[in-house]
Amino acid sequence: MKKVGFIGAGNMGGALALAASKTDCALYVTDLDTEKAAALCARTGATQTDNNTVCAACDLIFLGVKPQMLATVAAELSPMLQSRTTPYCLVSMCAGVTLARLGELFGDAPVIRIMPNTPVAVGQGMILYCYNALTTKEQTDAFLYAMAHAGRLELLDENLFDAGTSVSGCGPAFAYLFADALAKGGEDCGLSYEQATALASQMLLGAALMLQEDGRSPDALREAVCSKGGSTIEGVKVMWEKDLAGIVRDAVKASYKRNQELGKS
Repeated sequence: MKKVGFIGAGNMGGALALAASKTDCALYVTDLDTEKAAALCARTGATQTDNNTVCAACDLIFLGVKPQMLATVAAELSPMLQSRTTPYCLVSMCAGVTLARLGELFGDAPVIRIMPNTPVAVGQGMILYCYNALTTKEQTDAFLYAMAHAGRLELLDENLFDAGTSVSGCGPAFAYLFADALAKGGEDCGLSYEQATALASQMLLGAALMLQEDGRSPDALREAVCSKGGSTIEGVKVMWEKDLAGIVRDAVKASYKRNQELGKS
């Protein structure tokens, strides 16, 4: 049985711990906010502990700390890790912190860098990941097993992380804006906001599954819904006129630019 530790019990670390709790891994959680750690342990069946125990005992060690705090945390953890005689692997979810920088902070340590999105909390997330040359196949397999219930995992070249994050990491916020606009449009037409939100959320879920499983492109699927002279094409014409596609592409590029800036800070 693999031992998986979470240093940091925030929203994302908590969501990943919840996913890992659906496997037979033994979980350990530590956080400066002991009440938050206790609440997460109650949800996941994890053992509440301290950094020293996680560093000494865990096979996978998830770093769920804020990027600006990572150097301080690394200074505390590195001596404990370097004294180990058994293999371990760090899993960093720190936005903008590269494998090279993690190597500077932790020395010769196996590291998997990940970028999850918030839907991992409901088991439908997207986790981008890459790893350094010190990471073994056994360690990547253990990571994939621990995260199997989080959603989809995608191995991506690190130089594409900023681009991937701009789509899958930032994308949920864009989708929620779109869902809100759909719901308010339905409200304008007589539905309650709650009714329209329920319709919009199920529609987005179904459309996403179609996109994954049908095999046709987004454009081909859109054409299949737009009957000539029907109601859908009238709405699509408005989106074309307002350049919705251009707005969304610009939003992704703006997020990409900011991701690059954060990686240099």
